[in-house]
Amino acid sequence: MTEDRSAELTAAQADNLPGLLGLEWTQAVPGRVTGRMTVAKHHMAPNGFLHAASVIALADSACGYGCVVSLPEGASGFTTIELKSNFLGTVREGGGVACAATLVHGGRNTQVWDAVVTAEATGKTIALFRCTQMVLYPKA
Repeated sequence: MTEDRSAELTAAQADNLPGLLGLEWTQAVPGRVTGRMTVAKHHMAPNGFLHAASVIALADSACGYGCVVSLPEGASGFTTIELKSNFLGTVREGGGVACAATLVHGGRNTQVWDAVVTAEATGKTIALFRCTQMVLYPKA
Protein backbone atom coordinates (compact mmCIF):
# COMPACT_ATOMS: atom_id res chain seq x y z
CA MET A 1 0.00 0.00 0.00
CA THR A 2 1.25 3.48 -0.88
CA GLU A 3 1.89 5.91 1.96
CA ASP A 4 -0.61 8.77 2.33
CA ARG A 5 1.39 12.03 2.37
CA SER A 6 -1.52 14.39 3.15
CA ALA A 7 -0.34 15.32 6.66
CA GLU A 8 3.19 16.05 5.39
CA LEU A 9 1.88 18.29 2.59
CA THR A 10 -0.51 20.15 4.90
CA ALA A 11 2.30 20.87 7.38
CA ALA A 12 4.79 21.95 4.69
CA GLN A 13 2.45 24.57 3.19
CA ALA A 14 1.94 26.56 6.41
CA ASP A 15 3.64 29.82 5.34
CA ASN A 16 2.70 29.59 1.65
CA LEU A 17 -0.50 30.43 -0.21
CA PRO A 18 -2.22 27.06 0.40
CA GLY A 19 -1.58 27.39 4.12
CA LEU A 20 -2.69 31.01 4.24
CA LEU A 21 -5.93 30.00 2.52
CA GLY A 22 -6.50 27.22 5.06
CA LEU A 23 -6.40 24.35 2.59
CA GLU A 24 -6.50 20.93 4.26
CA TRP A 25 -5.45 17.66 2.62
CA THR A 26 -7.22 14.42 3.47
CA GLN A 27 -5.51 12.06 1.03
CA ALA A 28 -2.34 12.32 -1.05
CA VAL A 29 -1.28 9.14 -2.81
CA PRO A 30 0.09 8.60 -6.32
CA GLY A 31 -2.69 9.37 -8.78
CA ARG A 32 -5.13 10.97 -6.30
CA VAL A 33 -5.32 13.89 -3.87
CA THR A 34 -8.34 15.04 -1.89
CA GLY A 35 -8.71 18.13 0.23
CA ARG A 36 -11.02 20.85 1.45
CA MET A 37 -11.38 24.35 2.82
CA THR A 38 -13.91 26.21 4.91
CA VAL A 39 -14.93 29.38 3.07
CA ALA A 40 -13.94 32.46 5.08
CA LYS A 41 -14.10 36.20 4.40
CA HIS A 42 -10.65 36.17 2.75
CA HIS A 43 -11.91 33.65 0.15
CA MET A 44 -14.73 35.95 -0.97
CA ALA A 45 -15.07 38.42 -3.83
CA PRO A 46 -16.49 41.87 -3.00
CA ASN A 47 -19.87 40.73 -4.40
CA GLY A 48 -20.30 38.25 -1.53
CA PHE A 49 -19.61 35.11 -3.56
CA LEU A 50 -16.66 32.75 -3.44
CA HIS A 51 -13.77 34.23 -5.45
CA ALA A 52 -12.79 32.17 -8.51
CA ALA A 53 -9.14 32.46 -7.53
CA SER A 54 -9.87 30.70 -4.23
CA VAL A 55 -11.42 27.77 -6.09
CA ILE A 56 -8.47 27.67 -8.50
CA ALA A 57 -6.03 27.75 -5.57
CA LEU A 58 -7.72 24.68 -4.07
CA ALA A 59 -7.90 22.74 -7.35
CA ASP A 60 -4.43 23.72 -8.58
CA SER A 61 -2.86 22.89 -5.23
CA ALA A 62 -4.55 19.48 -5.21
CA CYS A 63 -3.26 18.76 -8.71
CA GLY A 64 0.20 20.11 -7.88
CA TYR A 65 0.49 17.99 -4.77
CA GLY A 66 -0.75 15.06 -6.82
CA CYS A 67 2.09 15.66 -9.24
CA VAL A 68 4.58 15.81 -6.35
CA VAL A 69 3.51 12.42 -4.99
CA SER A 70 3.33 10.93 -8.52
CA LEU A 71 6.65 12.07 -9.99
CA PRO A 72 8.50 9.53 -12.14
CA GLU A 73 11.78 8.14 -10.86
CA GLY A 74 14.63 10.65 -11.27
CA ALA A 75 12.37 13.72 -11.52
CA SER A 76 13.23 16.69 -9.32
CA GLY A 77 9.96 18.60 -9.50
CA PHE A 78 7.35 20.08 -11.82
CA THR A 79 5.84 23.31 -13.05
CA THR A 80 2.32 24.04 -14.25
CA ILE A 81 2.24 24.83 -17.96
CA GLU A 82 -1.52 25.11 -18.55
CA LEU A 83 -4.73 25.24 -16.56
CA LYS A 84 -8.43 25.65 -17.25
CA SER A 85 -11.48 25.91 -15.05
CA ASN A 86 -15.24 25.95 -15.54
CA PHE A 87 -17.32 27.40 -12.72
CA LEU A 88 -20.78 25.93 -12.19
CA GLY A 89 -21.78 27.19 -8.75
CA THR A 90 -20.60 28.82 -5.55
CA VAL A 91 -20.47 28.42 -1.77
CA ARG A 92 -21.19 31.18 0.74
CA GLU A 93 -19.00 32.18 3.67
CA GLY A 94 -18.94 29.46 6.35
CA GLY A 95 -19.59 26.64 3.89
CA GLY A 96 -17.20 23.84 3.07
CA VAL A 97 -15.63 23.16 -0.31
CA ALA A 98 -14.09 19.79 -1.21
CA CYS A 99 -11.77 18.85 -4.05
CA ALA A 100 -10.75 15.53 -5.58
CA ALA A 101 -7.87 15.52 -8.09
CA THR A 102 -7.04 12.52 -10.25
CA LEU A 103 -4.19 11.75 -12.61
CA VAL A 104 -5.40 11.44 -16.21
CA HIS A 105 -1.99 11.10 -17.90
CA GLY A 106 1.24 10.27 -16.09
CA GLY A 107 4.02 10.47 -18.65
CA ARG A 108 7.76 10.89 -18.23
CA ASN A 109 7.67 14.58 -19.27
CA THR A 110 4.10 15.69 -18.57
CA GLN A 111 1.20 14.92 -16.30
CA VAL A 112 -2.43 15.89 -16.86
CA TRP A 113 -4.70 16.20 -13.83
CA ASP A 114 -8.45 16.70 -13.46
CA ALA A 115 -10.08 18.07 -10.32
CA VAL A 116 -13.71 18.28 -9.31
CA VAL A 117 -14.62 20.90 -6.71
CA THR A 118 -17.87 20.39 -4.79
CA ALA A 119 -19.98 22.08 -2.14
CA GLU A 120 -19.69 19.85 0.92
CA ALA A 121 -23.25 20.58 2.12
CA THR A 122 -24.93 19.47 -1.10
CA GLY A 123 -22.34 17.48 -3.05
CA LYS A 124 -23.04 19.78 -6.00
CA THR A 125 -20.15 20.29 -8.41
CA ILE A 126 -19.13 23.95 -8.34
CA ALA A 127 -16.06 23.75 -10.60
CA LEU A 128 -14.29 21.47 -13.05
CA PHE A 129 -10.54 21.97 -13.41
CA ARG A 130 -7.81 20.54 -15.64
CA CYS A 131 -4.09 21.28 -15.65
CA THR A 132 -0.95 20.08 -17.36
CA GLN A 133 2.30 19.78 -15.43
CA MET A 134 5.76 19.65 -16.99
CA VAL A 135 7.97 17.20 -15.12
CA LEU A 136 11.44 18.61 -14.33
CA TYR A 137 14.72 16.69 -14.11
CA PRO A 138 18.13 17.71 -12.76
CA LYS A 139 20.47 19.19 -15.34
CA ALA A 140 23.04 16.64 -16.47
